[in-house]
Amino acid sequence: MSLVPSAVEPSPVTEHRPVRARNWAPLLILGCYLLGAVAVTWQLWADPAGRAQVGDIPDVDLFAWFLHYDATAIAHGHLPALITTAMNAPRGINLMWNTSLLLPGSLLAPVTLLAGPQVSLTVLLTLGIAGSAASLFWVLRRWGASLGAAAVGGAVYGFSPALLNSGIGHYHLAFAVLPPLIIDAVARILVGRGRAVASGAWLGVLVSAQLLTGEELLAGTVLASALLAVVLAASHPRAVRDRVRDVVLRVGISAAVTLLICGYPLWVQFFGPLTQHNSPVGPDPFTNRPAFFVDPSGAVALHTPGSAAAAAAYSKGLAEYLGYLGWPLLVVLVAALICYWRDLRVRTAGVLWLALEVLSLGGSTMHNGSFSFPGYLLPFHWLQGAPVLSQVLPDRLSILADGAAGALLAFSLDLALAAAPQARAWRRALLAAIVAVAVLPLIPLPYQTARVAATPAGWQAAFARLRLAPDARVLVVPVPLQRRTEALRWQADTGDPASVIGGYFIGPNQSGQQAIYVPGPTTSGAQYLDSLWSGPSDPPLPRGMIQADLAYWRPAAVVAVTSRTSRLGHYLTRLFGPPTFGVGDVLAWRLSAGFPAPS
Repeated sequence: MSLVPSAVEPSPVTEHRPVRARNWAPLLILGCYLLGAVAVTWQLWADPAGRAQVGDIPDVDLFAWFLHYDATAIAHGHLPALITTAMNAPRGINLMWNTSLLLPGSLLAPVTLLAGPQVSLTVLLTLGIAGSAASLFWVLRRWGASLGAAAVGGAVYGFSPALLNSGIGHYHLAFAVLPPLIIDAVARILVGRGRAVASGAWLGVLVSAQLLTGEELLAGTVLASALLAVVLAASHPRAVRDRVRDVVLRVGISAAVTLLICGYPLWVQFFGPLTQHNSPVGPDPFTNRPAFFVDPSGAVALHTPGSAAAAAAYSKGLAEYLGYLGWPLLVVLVAALICYWRDLRVRTAGVLWLALEVLSLGGSTMHNGSFSFPGYLLPFHWLQGAPVLSQVLPDRLSILADGAAGALLAFSLDLALAAAPQARAWRRALLAAIVAVAVLPLIPLPYQTARVAATPAGWQAAFARLRLAPDARVLVVPVPLQRRTEALRWQADTGDPASVIGGYFIGPNQSGQQAIYVPGPTTSGAQYLDSLWSGPSDPPLPRGMIQADLAYWRPAAVVAVTSRTSRLGHYLTRLFGPPTFGVGDVLAWRLSAGFPAPS
């Protein structure tokens, strides 16, 4: 017995179009999505190898590093190793705890090897925007939405501020193609569509693909799927008992397929080297605020100087300003949910949208002047300590919420059109105008771009002259850290060095808790060297402290982008003696195997 036997029948809207026009219409819509994605990213395409989005350059550099790492492994005929000392030597990093884009990076390896990692990132971002819109469009059509309504719903999702702002630097979130497909597969399992083995296996493949693309978005999708199951069960409680056995069978098949594909990566993540616990965010999580839903940032076409300034002042950056939908769309969505509550598709999409938006507020007490709202009254407060969900940043649930908003808009638009007789064209025109006014505030501006850090003159020549072993640890100055990622960019663009000390990554600190970067016993040595490189330096570092860091790192070579007469050049000369050689903008020291002696 189907859980919802009549809720997912084709839309009552009849499209009186020639068959040939209907066949071409979906391709035209998908083409429009692609053109829209290119329009948003056109400044990147003007120089795809040399320009990146402004706003989160360190994350862009990091993702370039991951794509180079993935492509290098594929070029050598094997999959990327999940534990590597290519970054953060000698300890290394666990790629499963990081946003390593294992699946997209492997698929884009030919592009990365031929054109460089930044071109692959531009391709990934463009396809992520267009593909996310197309994914929801396909799902909405599958559940009975008309062409026009599905096209609008897909655009709301793929070009939503949440997804596009994530694209400033968080490629694993901006490539949100798989979540609509996963939720569609879950819905089909819940209502009993398709064959058990095929539907369960398909869900397992989708979950595996998302796990190897971005685990955080998968965790949010699982949460949304659980909410979907609750809404469907509450809507048809009598049918639940008849569906339980079949649902368990299909979910079991899905779990088996997921473990078959991802069992080893998951074992490495939770039981292998460099495992960790706790969230890196701590007591100040990334959350939406109520004002974010209605105050446009400077990334959308319709904004005020005040709203743009307020968004730009957000401490987490524009890449985390994800809640905006605007008053017109919010009013339309709430009105549609009230008017068409009896339709299960509208009810399900509406409840998912509201629930995810409330969850995106996080679980901490919200303060607004003299007013404060206790965190324990927010639903996410009771979820944030749960396994896996403790790794989810609440504001990023807005991406999934915007997908639910697109579905709610599409299904309710069809129902409104069905209630408007063909003879009264003005009513249909009024509906089109209302939808246009609702989505107009979401129209994005193109990404602002800047040039990526150019490889210093003499960089590759220096490594060629050093002739280091493949696993030799290199101390590069500037030392790569969370906000100092130039060396990771140079490593990604050239492949040198093969193993770098320091990095920008998530890994366990000395007590096993999750931390953003942990390049040694302390970060003091790396930070002091970087302060010398960038200009005004920190207070002088005790010699014993830098010696302790060097004793832990044990570099085979030091490569510094500086001159002999700079403060950094003088300091490194006091530490290591005169440079072995200088070439271009680079000084290099080849160190003996026993240097430095343990202090």
